[in-house]
Amino acid sequence: MLLNRLWNASIHTCIFLRTWMPTNILLDKLRTLPGLKWGIPAMLLGFAYLLIAATCTCLIEHGWSKWLYLAFFWALWNGLKFLFFGPWSLVLPARARIQEARRHRGASARE
Repeated sequence: MLLNRLWNASIHTCIFLRTWMPTNILLDKLRTLPGLKWGIPAMLLGFAYLLIAATCTCLIEHGWSKWLYLAFFWALWNGLKFLFFGPWSLVLPARARIQEARRHRGASARE
């Protein structure tokens, strides 16, 4: 019973994050075939997020509020998402071309 509730909560959380969080919306648009060309430039956005995270830790060390850890984790998570998407955006078109070649070979073998 508890596992079922946790499962449903995680599904609803995932749907909410995919629908309303700007970085997830942007990454969904970048995962489309026309958007894949922006994968490497999107890594620059990841570096900007990591700069924000580093700034937060520096401010915390200099006596600012510990609540900045929330901004730190937010910026770190978003930065890593964009940094990992850059190389992945190079893999996705190659995978699509391989699948297309397999379909083409399968169609020509049937004829």
